[in-house]
Amino acid sequence: MSTNPLRILASIADVCDDANASVAFHVRSLDGKFEIGSAADARSVTASTYKVPVMLEVAAQASEGRLHLADRIKVPADRRTIGPSGISAMTDDVEVSIRDLALLMMQVSDNTATDILQEMVGTESIMSRLRALGLNSTDITTDCEGIISLALQELSTEKYTTLQDTSTGNPFGLPEDEFVAAIAAGESLNARGGNTSTPREMTELLSLIWTDKAADAEACAEVRRVMGLQFAPHRLSSAYVDGPTISGKTGTFLAGVRNEVGVVDFGDGDVYVVAIFLRDKNNNMRNSKVDAAIGKIAALAIDSLRNANRDAAATAVTA
Repeated sequence: MSTNPLRILASIADVCDDANASVAFHVRSLDGKFEIGSAADARSVTASTYKVPVMLEVAAQASEGRLHLADRIKVPADRRTIGPSGISAMTDDVEVSIRDLALLMMQVSDNTATDILQEMVGTESIMSRLRALGLNSTDITTDCEGIISLALQELSTEKYTTLQDTSTGNPFGLPEDEFVAAIAAGESLNARGGNTSTPREMTELLSLIWTDKAADAEACAEVRRVMGLQFAPHRLSSAYVDGPTISGKTGTFLAGVRNEVGVVDFGDGDVYVVAIFLRDKNNNMRNSKVDAAIGKIAALAIDSLRNANRDAAATAVTA
């Protein structure tokens, strides 16, 4: 494969054109020596990728003794944030440990688990840690309920009470295409509100976690453990059929937001950090072609950096 960055970016543009999607992304080697990106510093909607900083704060507070991961939390049936997975999709009271709430948040992107944990550790504490790490273009201002509420309130309606499945309907009586198009034009879907970051800052955050610099070693190890358990075979994990270990966190939202951040580890220090923020131009709620584009973009970018790394090593040996 070519190591020419312009050719790689052109190939990535072709992938996006084929999927009818736009992209902002950044991919770097863990040591920071090699990188490639497009719109890497563009403010982007995080969707559920913001749960990585929440997970970091949970793990850090646990390692500092401010909370205990084995403590059990009762989540009553009437305490739910809208979402398709985990506790959000459950009907009855649930009792679960803080550790397993964090697992649900990251593995299946459970919105209810996220909001409980975020309330527990505090949004201000999450932001304080990010700023201390020098991440000044990442803003976590609300939780999952707040993100959804903000998007729906932009329709100039009363505060939502329920949203079962926007692929088949919505609580405001609008046709689906009008509903999704209205949300797509709102501030929260265009990084002017809600939780936002940049691809470069997300790869920096993950790099700090993978090198035990985001918090103490115990906390960083817990974040890595949980991210390694993510169940999402259709995006970043589709980049390679076998070989590397892939840890990640998806982000999905109304009107075609398809994100993933993660780390691809080939072993022996050959590690790459990825942040891909993709947007389906058709605002589809489901689109396997757009999901697959994330894996294709990641593979193109990572393979180009691996080749550059090998070429640099060969030059060093023969110089």
